[in-house]
Amino acid sequence: MNAGRKPPPDHGDESPEDDAALFRAAIGNVRELPAATPPPGKPRPRPLPRMARRDEDEALDTFRQALQADVLESGDGLSFRRDHVPARVLQRLRRGHYAAQDELDLHHSDAGQAELLLRRFMTESRQAGLGCVCIVHGKGLHSDSGVPVMKNLVDRLLRQRSDVLAFHSAPPAQGGHGAVLVLLAQKRR
Repeated sequence: MNAGRKPPPDHGDESPEDDAALFRAAIGNVRELPAATPPPGKPRPRPLPRMARRDEDEALDTFRQALQADVLESGDGLSFRRDHVPARVLQRLRRGHYAAQDELDLHHSDAGQAELLLRRFMTESRQAGLGCVCIVHGKGLHSDSGVPVMKNLVDRLLRQRSDVLAFHSAPPAQGGHGAVLVLLAQKRR
């Protein structure tokens, strides 16, 4: 029945070293695989910009000192105009020749609320196309610090806004040193 087949080789008396030699002879020459690259590690954290942060802190500190050095008193009037605005426009504003189209009263607001109200009021006034608005900030006579906080806040914020062309304390009939008339730039279309 097994006439065409060879009997399987008997490996009972061969040693394991002969098996290894037989395996190496069957495989042939072997070359070593290159070392596998290690899997990517956890990314390093971004470096902290300490010098830039320090510079910004110093600049902010200098800015705050400059603001405190130019603190307005109760009787001081507010006055400002952009370089491209003629001086006669500021004179007309001082005399009350421009009619305020809207008014914001900051009495009974703390500094944080007043800043938010003022920013929102200015943005809405500009979007509505208003040319002149009045902001009532009070004279600061009842301020705990002795410095008119709202008046200084209004002065600082209005100077920073690019849509403000000029502002001046209102004439006595319109609030005097407790209010400011503000001229706004035309809304761009």
